[in-house]
Amino acid sequence: MSQTNTKLQSEFEKYLNELAEPPKTFQRGQIVKGIIKHLGKGEMIVDVGGRAEGVVLGKELKLDGETLDKKEGDTVLLYVIKGENELGQIELSIRRSGTARKWYDLETAQEDDKSINVTVIEANTGGVIVSIGGGLRGFIPTSQLDNGRIYPLGGYGDKQNAKKELQNKLGDLIDEEIEVKVIEIDKQKNRVILSEKLVTSSEDLEMREETLKETEVGDNLEGKVTGIAPFGLFVNAQGLEGLVHLSEISWDKVSNPADFYKVGDDVTVQVIGMQDDGKRIAYSIKRLIKDPWDEIIEQYKVGQVVKGEITKVVDYGAFVRIDDKVNGLIHISEMSDNLVKDPNDFVSVGDTVELSIISISREERHLGLSMKRVGQEEEEKKTSSKSEEKSEGAIAPEMAALSELLEE
Repeated sequence: MSQTNTKLQSEFEKYLNELAEPPKTFQRGQIVKGIIKHLGKGEMIVDVGGRAEGVVLGKELKLDGETLDKKEGDTVLLYVIKGENELGQIELSIRRSGTARKWYDLETAQEDDKSINVTVIEANTGGVIVSIGGGLRGFIPTSQLDNGRIYPLGGYGDKQNAKKELQNKLGDLIDEEIEVKVIEIDKQKNRVILSEKLVTSSEDLEMREETLKETEVGDNLEGKVTGIAPFGLFVNAQGLEGLVHLSEISWDKVSNPADFYKVGDDVTVQVIGMQDDGKRIAYSIKRLIKDPWDEIIEQYKVGQVVKGEITKVVDYGAFVRIDDKVNGLIHISEMSDNLVKDPNDFVSVGDTVELSIISISREERHLGLSMKRVGQEEEEKKTSSKSEEKSEGAIAPEMAALSELLEE
């Protein structure tokens, strides 16, 4: 077949295809997707799959003060102004695409793992609300803000005022521009969740993915403290950031995490929880340390009499420190055989008292103690001792009879 015939056949096939799938027609108000073919000063030519090219002119290129960050070959979302003008072109607008364009840009950014810039407009204890543009708002949870913005290097000194201090720090971010990545999009609920940490820790992402693949609950990892909150420590372990909750820092009672660690400290942690494909990681430090309670408690048993110092008096009893290493509680009902209305009538802080151990609680990590049973147990011991002496000195009736027979 000659080249002329081949070309004619190709054009004929193209014509048949166009008949089978006629070019699209457009109406004012439609939102369409197009590929930029040419980008000049005050003009953009776009292929939207129509019978003619689309054109965006003049002010229709503007984005309400935003810079048009597009180049030839990029895909854009457009608003149809006219299906066909006098020149046979489809008149389009980027400016009027509004919210639809922003949803599209967000989805594209999430798919391509690209960052976007947003502006903080409100703050609450859970995080900050940001303007994305095009009338859209998003939310950055406190846990997804860079730790350096919200947590002091030494943590919050006063736990009671920590919430207020955190609120003030978040409030200081209003009007500030933050670079973020998209975590979640829900058009129906008009919800967009964003993360600054995914940007600031981008150098850790590759390491994070590797660690995530190889890590299971129960594994131990080496990491650094990256933030100190009233409720625990943030630790980045081999790219995997997680939380060591207050209750998992130490076997001792922890009121302020900053009393135990500071930002930058090296720590070994154990993975105790993984949720949402590694987005939420729970660590423990104390589980890698032998519980001192195990050794301490071997020295005590129920019924043992010990001495302890009263450390606190409350309505329901008194707290005691024994041997300067274990805590105990004397319940109000265990202070005296008589009715006790006010524990302060029987003990004061600093008093040293003799106590009987009546229970040992591993879960609550303290001893149940009694004052009134000390005297009772001493009396029982004396009574028991006298009974034993009496029984040893007495002769059983049958033995007495036998003794008499032998004497005869």
